[in-house]
Amino acid sequence: MDHVDMPQMRSDMNYGLLLLIGFLTSFHCVGMCGPLILGYTAKAAAQGNKTHHPHLLYGIGKTLSYTSFGALFGALGSVVAFTPYSQGVVGVAAGVFLFIFGLHMLEIFPSLSHFQIKPPAFLIRFIGKEYRKHGNPFVIGLLNGLMIICGPLQAMYVMAAGTGSWSEGAMVLFFFGLGTLPLLLGFGFLTSLLSKNLTPKLLKASGVIVMALGVIMLNRGLAVTGSGVDFNTLIARTSQYFSPIAAESPACDTEQTIRMEVVKTGFVPNKFTLHKGIPVKWVIDGKEINECNKAIVVPQYNLKFDIKKGLQTIEFTPTETGVIPWSCWMGMIPGTFIVVDAPPVIAKPAVTEPVTPEQESEQQRWVREFIALWERLLASR
Repeated sequence: MDHVDMPQMRSDMNYGLLLLIGFLTSFHCVGMCGPLILGYTAKAAAQGNKTHHPHLLYGIGKTLSYTSFGALFGALGSVVAFTPYSQGVVGVAAGVFLFIFGLHMLEIFPSLSHFQIKPPAFLIRFIGKEYRKHGNPFVIGLLNGLMIICGPLQAMYVMAAGTGSWSEGAMVLFFFGLGTLPLLLGFGFLTSLLSKNLTPKLLKASGVIVMALGVIMLNRGLAVTGSGVDFNTLIARTSQYFSPIAAESPACDTEQTIRMEVVKTGFVPNKFTLHKGIPVKWVIDGKEINECNKAIVVPQYNLKFDIKKGLQTIEFTPTETGVIPWSCWMGMIPGTFIVVDAPPVIAKPAVTEPVTPEQESEQQRWVREFIALWERLLASR
């Protein structure tokens, strides 16, 4: 069970998923933004311009808009998250929203048909007015970032806020936006290849992935809050229950030292067995520091510290037995302390110091002299 891992929101996985979500939900985008593309395409054709230039401008404008708003929402999430706990709460809320919105996309529960964040009426009027005013594809692409009436885009903005980082929020929307472009820019050709029955199925597939991202985001939030019910901690506690780890060596009552390396893929190792009540020196070697692994939080010990390049030592004392979760500041890279009762300290045998003649009592002196006399008599025989 130590090898069972929750999928992590790392660049080698989540960005690919976001591209896929963007592509699948672009069938929804065709219905909302398709007329806008037809509008500037027809205008460009009437003027005798090449049609790929407007599409390029639109794609650049839309990607830039999505990325900027993603950074804005990520920064907003970092401002709201003053502490690791509040940051985790934001992540939990974002995960719940994504999961429920994924259910809405699956159309399983009719009551969720209106589940979305309703934008202010003045914003909708402003967007409509600006769309009618401008025919420049680049400006139309920029205005797409304000289309928060779009449910999938709302979900991505909430996810960006849940990262608590402007750079991660920007990356979330950048890859999501890229995923929407291929179908959106070529929808006239590609949609003709698809049956009417296939499009709803693709939207539902997108809903499943959105739900999966919601679960991952929820798990991240639970890890950062130190709730003890995140996936990694539950697996560690289950493993400890069925196969308890006991202290295998005599305890040292002064300190215990553990060593860990920080590399770009995570923390090596990320699981330690500690003795309760004995001070710990956590020696950390920061080798490859990035945006995610740059800080560590241990909620139960009220620890949050930045990782420095090279060696640094963090000191604390485990106060109770059990599984103590910790993670990077974003909840993406988990770790575990297994705290067990320390075995009894083995006392060293006492060394008796020789007694000097000045310290002898009268009785001890007579006994010593008698033994010496007896040894001489035995030797003379």
